[in-house]
Amino acid sequence: MQTRSRTLTAVAAALVLGLTAGPLAAPAFASPAGSAMAAHATTGPDVGALRAALAGLPASDATAALVRVGGSDGTWRGSAGVHDLASGRKADPNALFRAGSTTKVVTAAVVLQLAAEDKVDLGTPVQQYLPGLLPSAFKPVTVRQLLNHTSGIQAGDGFGDSFEDAYAHRFDTLTPKQVVASAVAKGPEFDPGEQQDYLNINYTILGMLIEKVTGHSYAGEAARRVLRPAGMHHTYFPGADPRIHGPHNHGYQAVKQADGTTKFVDVTEWNQADRWAAGDMISTTADLERLITHLFRGGIVPKPQLEEMFTVPSDIEGADMSAGLQRFEYGGKVYWLKSGARYGYSAVVAATRDLSRTLVYSVNSTDAKGESMNPVAQRIALAALK
Repeated sequence: MQTRSRTLTAVAAALVLGLTAGPLAAPAFASPAGSAMAAHATTGPDVGALRAALAGLPASDATAALVRVGGSDGTWRGSAGVHDLASGRKADPNALFRAGSTTKVVTAAVVLQLAAEDKVDLGTPVQQYLPGLLPSAFKPVTVRQLLNHTSGIQAGDGFGDSFEDAYAHRFDTLTPKQVVASAVAKGPEFDPGEQQDYLNINYTILGMLIEKVTGHSYAGEAARRVLRPAGMHHTYFPGADPRIHGPHNHGYQAVKQADGTTKFVDVTEWNQADRWAAGDMISTTADLERLITHLFRGGIVPKPQLEEMFTVPSDIEGADMSAGLQRFEYGGKVYWLKSGARYGYSAVVAATRDLSRTLVYSVNSTDAKGESMNPVAQRIALAALK
């Protein structure tokens, strides 16, 4: 049995690239007069390395970055770059941003709470909770297999594979139901439990499961069960609303022009309804830090069910995804993390299980959905997880 993943986790990719790559070239990108970097430090983290990681923003690969490093040995807070390229005002260090697939941590926590309440059995096929969703071509897919991406269900369709196609439909609504229908129509990719393939579709179906079992909306249950208990007062789920409500830094996508020049397209406003329980959350670095801290301390999910978040399938070669998180070992330490990326925004939340080191960042990447790791995110990860 083997594992496949179509999306590299940001921190893991950053560390691999950082250990093999040479010095990064200085970006050729004019810095508006208002650009600035701000930071506060106590003890523990390598302050010099973290400051250096944020130096030079805005740049061609990122226009802003927000970082929080925490843990038992000290804290560090930093921000750099601009609120937007037109004004050049400095980035808001407390800004809201599109948190992408870090949403899956919240979704997994809700499902595990339901398991603790005996409303969901992780070993029971999802077909029993959502009859008619998967046709007979699909073998029984357990709730646990959705949580750890071993379901074998293929990816759902979006508004196209290219940025240009997606951008043209950025204000249109693609419902989770439509996404699931397109995935189901393709048939299974592999038998459940045979491989691990990280896909949003697993968590879209888990969102449907949450609504069916509770009789309430996914957003309502997530807020009641996770956001409010964790003190995440600035986090919300926008649904089909394309705007970010509250202070936020603009996101951009770098687009090559016919004459060889690069245009930075503002992608801040975007309808994320199709990402739903898999990735449409809007949050802050402080709120994501609260999430991982409360979660790992057992304040959100009871400890017996919390073990699911620290358990990867033992019978699948190379598996590293658990319920809502990914296991990553570096420098003799094991980190549990989740990355997220939407056009204009890249985010990571990571921590050791004992919370001796935590990392949350949001980078306004100009190619957030690209195949290559963002150099700014790479530098942040290397500096924070030394």
